[in-house]
Amino acid sequence: MPLPVTMGLLVRSILLLSVWQQLSAIEVPLEVKQPPTIIKQSLKDHVVDAGTNMVIECEATATPRPIFSWRRNGKYFNVALDSQVTMRRHSGTLEIYAWANPEAYEGEYQCVVTNALGIAYSNKIFLRISKAPLWPKEVLEPVTVSVGHPLVLNCNPPPGPPKPEIYWMSKCSSGRPFNWPHRPHPPVILPVKQDRRVSMGVNGDLYFSNVYLNDSATDYCCNARFPYKNIIQQKTPVIVRVLTTRMLSEAAPTLLSPAGKASSQTVLQGEEFLLECIAAGIPTPVITWIKDGGDLDTTNMKVKNYNKLLQIPKASIQDAGEYTCMAQNKIGYVEHTITVRVKAAPFWLEKPTNLVLAPEENARLVCQADGNPRPTIHWFINGDTIENPPSVPNMEVSGDTINFHSVTVAHNGVYQCNASNQYGYLFANAYINVLHAKSRILKPRVTQVKVIEGKCAWLDCRYFGSPKPDLRWSKHGLGNLEGNRFQVHSNGTLQIKVTRMEDQGTYLCVVSNVAGRDENEVKLEVKKATKIVKRPEHTEVVRGTDVRFDCTAEHDTTVDITTTWLKNKQFLYIGWRLSLEKSTLVIKNVNRRDEGNYTCIIKTELEQNTATAQLLVKDRPDPPTDLVLSQPYERSVRLTWTPGDSNNSPIKEYLVQYDEDDWLPFNWKNLSSYPGNLNSVILQLSPFIIYEFRVIAINDIGMSKPSHSSDVFRTGGAPPDAIPKNLKGVGSWRNNMKISWEKLNNREWNGPHLKYLVWWKRKDSREEWKNATTMWCYYNIYDTDIFTAYELKVQAVNDFGLGPESPVVIGYSGEDRPTAAPLNLRVSMIEATEVKVHWDPVPQKSIMGALKEYKVYFWRDSSRLRWLGVSRAVKTRAFEASGPLLSGTLSGLMPYSNYKMYIVVANNRYEGHPSNTIEFSTPEGTPTAPRSFRIQQRHLDTIWVDWDSPAEPNGIVTGYKLTYRTVNATEDKVEKFPPNTTSFSLPRYDRYTRYRFTIAARTSVGEGESYSEESPHYTTEIYARDQVDLSTQGWVIGVMCAVALVVLILLVVCFIKRSRGGKYPVRDKKAVTLEPVDDKEEEGSFDYRSLERISRVTTIPYSARREEETKVGRGQTTADTLMKRTESDDSLVDYADGREIEFNEDGSFIGQYTGHKDRDDRDTEFSEGRSQDAHSPMSPIYSFA
Repeated sequence: MPLPVTMGLLVRSILLLSVWQQLSAIEVPLEVKQPPTIIKQSLKDHVVDAGTNMVIECEATATPRPIFSWRRNGKYFNVALDSQVTMRRHSGTLEIYAWANPEAYEGEYQCVVTNALGIAYSNKIFLRISKAPLWPKEVLEPVTVSVGHPLVLNCNPPPGPPKPEIYWMSKCSSGRPFNWPHRPHPPVILPVKQDRRVSMGVNGDLYFSNVYLNDSATDYCCNARFPYKNIIQQKTPVIVRVLTTRMLSEAAPTLLSPAGKASSQTVLQGEEFLLECIAAGIPTPVITWIKDGGDLDTTNMKVKNYNKLLQIPKASIQDAGEYTCMAQNKIGYVEHTITVRVKAAPFWLEKPTNLVLAPEENARLVCQADGNPRPTIHWFINGDTIENPPSVPNMEVSGDTINFHSVTVAHNGVYQCNASNQYGYLFANAYINVLHAKSRILKPRVTQVKVIEGKCAWLDCRYFGSPKPDLRWSKHGLGNLEGNRFQVHSNGTLQIKVTRMEDQGTYLCVVSNVAGRDENEVKLEVKKATKIVKRPEHTEVVRGTDVRFDCTAEHDTTVDITTTWLKNKQFLYIGWRLSLEKSTLVIKNVNRRDEGNYTCIIKTELEQNTATAQLLVKDRPDPPTDLVLSQPYERSVRLTWTPGDSNNSPIKEYLVQYDEDDWLPFNWKNLSSYPGNLNSVILQLSPFIIYEFRVIAINDIGMSKPSHSSDVFRTGGAPPDAIPKNLKGVGSWRNNMKISWEKLNNREWNGPHLKYLVWWKRKDSREEWKNATTMWCYYNIYDTDIFTAYELKVQAVNDFGLGPESPVVIGYSGEDRPTAAPLNLRVSMIEATEVKVHWDPVPQKSIMGALKEYKVYFWRDSSRLRWLGVSRAVKTRAFEASGPLLSGTLSGLMPYSNYKMYIVVANNRYEGHPSNTIEFSTPEGTPTAPRSFRIQQRHLDTIWVDWDSPAEPNGIVTGYKLTYRTVNATEDKVEKFPPNTTSFSLPRYDRYTRYRFTIAARTSVGEGESYSEESPHYTTEIYARDQVDLSTQGWVIGVMCAVALVVLILLVVCFIKRSRGGKYPVRDKKAVTLEPVDDKEEEGSFDYRSLERISRVTTIPYSARREEETKVGRGQTTADTLMKRTESDDSLVDYADGREIEFNEDGSFIGQYTGHKDRDDRDTEFSEGRSQDAHSPMSPIYSFA
């Protein structure tokens, strides 16, 4: 029977174990008494910066409130006695303010947390101060090595902590000291370029597999960067001197690191480890790796530094084994095997947890850990070692487990577990808290839960009690919810998987134990899911256009939604260009800054849905940068640039432009274009030109801005390549020839001092070529024969040599005036408008040049109608010489006219003597259309038409033909008239009928051109309007008012003048003098008739005036004559005639206005004066007065 009892106890223990595991998941409220629990502490290896406050963390919870204390290097550390150390309130965290001597606080620290129910201990924290020690001052002698030998430059950096980062730099000496401003530029320290030949080892040393001669061009220094202080320390630079005293020979590989044939490494699981293999040799060896005799699996490792380094970020047991590196070149190879052993510090399998137990319950604490080697487990209670057997009853320690039976308050306390091996340790606290508490649901209590249909619903019911309460969930208080879609978790939470609309309702959570019972109702509301039905789409647009991102969602009507837009995960600011139309985002006039990912967030109180779209803005590309010129040659140079951003439209073409030194700034010209996948091209250039270049990128959107210009580049000089174009020789006078050509442009000079070498000789002669050099683009040859052929050629020449010769062309010396005139000029086939002209050719020698043409001069001398006047303007017509029988057709003549004509021969410069002049007459033709065709309606029932004779009758007009019909009719009516009839009247039977008239004249040849016109749309109203009296027309009234105003102004002027000067000195006129005296000037009066007389005399033609002056000069000058010449037209003599003359009271002469003069009509002067007065603008005024 003992065996069944034992088995029964085992089964019961297993059941109790499952209960114990559930106990650990119950949350213990802080108001319940409990031992300390450490919730935060610093790392075991704690490295701090002494420049700031050194903090060692220790935080814990407990009821009643715990007391914190510290142990330092295994002894109690009295914080209160150290003025540089403080402990935070209600916390165990230490703050050390050690500015003077921080190294004194390095050591091992442990936090102790105590209350009435137990004592908890933290890990042992090893505090270290971050250091950045300097390299020792030393004088490094230059390192001397021969070409091809290996070289190792040692670094030996300070150890830290922490371990520094190592960098090797060159040109270090130029950086110390930097004396500004005596040195114009700051130092340039460059990193050492690493490759298969040169590399840095894991220990920081710099390895050269073989040394080149240029390795001595600089010095080398090792730099260490300490991350905590962010300080870089530099070692004294070392100078390398490379000797070339011996021949460079090839060498088999030898290992520089590691040394020997084999080595071993031990690495801890989870840590990084590195394997390196660096070899020397000529040529530089190639490194390969194998593991355990097979291929190396690099899945979980990285191969770096040209296969010289294997990096495994986290070591595992599978990484243990033998790694073999092989260095090989064409001379030989060498191997090294590294045995890797992977060990493990202790790690948790099961960590002990706090237990809350009721009296008489059973429980256990488990502390399971593993490692390599396997760790040793030690148990403590409140910091004291648990004896075996323990002194506390009903407690049994069994390796990594402590079993408790029928617990009591005597078992309360904090238990510590320590698992350790030679590579580290684990330390954990777990308490046992035995108490009796009734069931309770912890606050805050959840009363309402909202969930989306189809999602999981979590109904919380956090509870506590001792012994552990029973938990039951029901809906509307009916049944027990468990299984299928319902799951109750150990912390009391009810999970409903894939909720449905029918899951809505009230759920009841009930907890109970022997000490009491508690319950809580939770109302569940299920909402329909929100769904984005119209999502924003990825968009590519051209800059400057508008973009719309739609984001429309369907949602439950009982919940409110908000729409938010993000750009690149940042909230989008809605401004003047960005606006929201409901949930649609509108971006106006997009630019490059608008590019990115736009996310629409539809959010409710329960969920949020997102939709993302990318906006790509296409734009002209950015300009290329960093233009570099290389590989200069006489006629080419390589141009390299860095492409700019294509702005989402691929670059299809690059346009290279150049600017010459032509004194015109910014005169950029296109040189050539290249495909968009190139950024380095060879430019074909002209010699002896100063160039600047720039590059423009082109895509489908357009051209980029030009790049910055390159450096100035000048090509070398060369003889000219170009041949002067358009070479010709033309005589400008009878005995010379001007040889001319087009000058070369500046780009074709190819060198300085460009000139032209001209060659000439007579054609078909044996004479030598003659030449001359000129800087102009022409050269004159004198003393030549008339119109002689010469062979010509020209070539350009500069300081670098002669250019190519042009092809030989034929030029001619100057021409002279032809000496002969064409003979036997005659006409035939005379028609109304054209005639056939014939003439005999002149001898070739008499042309005195190249025959250009025969030119006919002709003019219309008169019309055969004597009454018709014509224009005698001379016209010309040129005819080419073709064949021995020369003729041509002269067109454009007027019919029925008399013409005269002669002909001359012409060369390229002169026309010859005219031939004999001949006369001919053209026959009749058809006339032109009649002129001045008019349609009038003089009465309501009659239409009157009339016309004039043709401007060019082209013969004798024999009559007129008038054709008319109504506008809509198809049948014409014809009226014929004799030549003296030029009008026709047509009765109207309908006032609305319109007619179309066509008039034409005819001669004996036939009918000439016609003229057509439609009659206006005459109606009664139009006729009545046409018959309205002109006095009622507005424009007539306006004209009359203007005339009246002008007359009124003139009258006012007249009366003003009369009131000022209308008196005559009658008394003085009685005494006649022989000399004319103008007495009117004394009184300021003005004689208007004297003006008329002056104007009359000045308008007489010059011949008439001379005749009149002659007659007067031949006659005797008498007093009467003088009187006639000097007195005014108002003289009494003119009006006397033996009759009595009336005077006014003031003595003025009334006869000026009322008397009559009797003059002989034969008096020319008087008659002319009368005619002048009649046209004088002042006459109407006097007559009106």
